[in-house]
Amino acid sequence: MINDTDLQHLQRCIELATEALAGGNQPFGSVLVAADGTVLAEDYNRIASGDPTCHPEIALARWAAANLTPAERATATVFTSGEHCPMCAAAHGWVGLGRIVYVSSAEQLATWLTEFGVPTPPVRSLPIREIVPNLVVEGPFAELAEQVHDLQRRFYS
Repeated sequence: MINDTDLQHLQRCIELATEALAGGNQPFGSVLVAADGTVLAEDYNRIASGDPTCHPEIALARWAAANLTPAERATATVFTSGEHCPMCAAAHGWVGLGRIVYVSSAEQLATWLTEFGVPTPPVRSLPIREIVPNLVVEGPFAELAEQVHDLQRRFYS
């Protein structure tokens, strides 16, 4: 179950997604939090650079691999505005990060993209658990998902 602190981290993810959107990026934001609650790193989508792999979850996985022990990675939580894509889920699994908590699901995003008339992405959308089956994953959270929906709508309009 998520608590008030988790909700604060998810709100920060939405703020980061808003920053991404302001920079011309698809609105996604993520926060890496240690087991003791310390925010270790945060990032947002940077695909406007021309590199479609510049997702915040990849950046956090790389940061964790370079800066945390395997034990610290296993007890850390990644909070994110949207469920990890297959590329990011794989990075999360390979680095050995712990729990993932997300606001909106890949299924919701796929529905929204159809609603916006956006062509199908080049990579199939899959739930995180299909990529990293033994991971603790929590989400989506309806009370926050409309904010992410609105950010996505603004990006595609």
